[in-house]
Amino acid sequence: MIITEALLQQLTQIRRALHSRPEVSGEEKETSAYVIDYLSKFQPTRLLTGVGGTGIIATFDSGKPGEHLLFRAELDALPIQEANSFPYRSIYAGVSHKCGHDGHTTVLLGLAHLLNRSQEWTGQVSLLFQPAEETGAGAMAMLADPQIEQIKVDKAFAFHNLPGYPLGQIIWKKDAFTPAVQSLIIQLEGKTAHAAEPQNGLNPALAIAEILQHAQQLQITDPLQTDFRLLTPVYLTMGEKAYGVSAGAGEVHLTLRAWTQEEMEVLTATFLEKVKAIANHSGLAVDFNWTDTFKANFNAGELVAQLQQSIRRNSLSDAAMEQPLTWGEDFGAFGVLCPTAMFGIGAGENSPALHHPDYDFPDEILSVGLQVFWGIICS
Repeated sequence: MIITEALLQQLTQIRRALHSRPEVSGEEKETSAYVIDYLSKFQPTRLLTGVGGTGIIATFDSGKPGEHLLFRAELDALPIQEANSFPYRSIYAGVSHKCGHDGHTTVLLGLAHLLNRSQEWTGQVSLLFQPAEETGAGAMAMLADPQIEQIKVDKAFAFHNLPGYPLGQIIWKKDAFTPAVQSLIIQLEGKTAHAAEPQNGLNPALAIAEILQHAQQLQITDPLQTDFRLLTPVYLTMGEKAYGVSAGAGEVHLTLRAWTQEEMEVLTATFLEKVKAIANHSGLAVDFNWTDTFKANFNAGELVAQLQQSIRRNSLSDAAMEQPLTWGEDFGAFGVLCPTAMFGIGAGENSPALHHPDYDFPDEILSVGLQVFWGIICS
């Protein structure tokens, strides 16, 4: 089916409508309702709503034998004040689409249009719209919802727009695409004392310093190494601004990254063992909490080959990435369902960075995402 100019104009309007009414992770009710209303016009065979919160899965059946393919987009925006002044800027203070999820969602809505109007494809296609990608909670929430058991998929694909790459260029890579990422909160409990008599208390300052030094020592920062790992301190607190008091408690927050789940498990076990030893030596009680957890994205070779075939069929520009991206993306969690592959689409070499206040998803690449996905469906 030809992707018409009329369809692209409609999708541009949809993308801008979504952009103007963003919702943060876990609160995507209005966005979800908008998507459900649009999907309903194209009569999916099955429409699951409220999956893992505000998630949606629309399944289309061609009535012909073939694979069941899944394509994923994200619904949530970020708690960032938009700096843009165009007419479709966010109407909500402090919330905006600064990662391009409005564009990703729009591409899948375009797919719904093609799936309903075309007879060219076979098998089944599920369009999955997930909440709370930015916090790493959305994919796992959908997977924990019993409704997910109603779909049995063979392959899953997703893309992310990538500022800094040529506009519309497909960026692909076999194997690792984004790392496993986990954020760790370390809570240390000691004993408060007078600042003039610190020996009567248990101050966590030296333990915190030792933990940060050990985190630095564990790092392997070369992304070309298979055992690459980062331990990045992001926040810490200790005591309070009371200069007559020796602190009796503190917290250290770090983000850990590794290319694979196996490497992440080794890293976390090694680091936590050392932190426990430091706390024990210092006489401190210690507690751990994990947050913002993202599974590693691993691109299966067969799916990358299918992606490349679609790129060639559509005569699109492409380039292989030399090394994985270093930020987290929770599409990897869907790897428990089936083999997965994620790729990038260049958002322009001079585009503002993701999560920057003046970033905006380029409407010009809506057609690229649609062509690639449709090419995979019709392969």
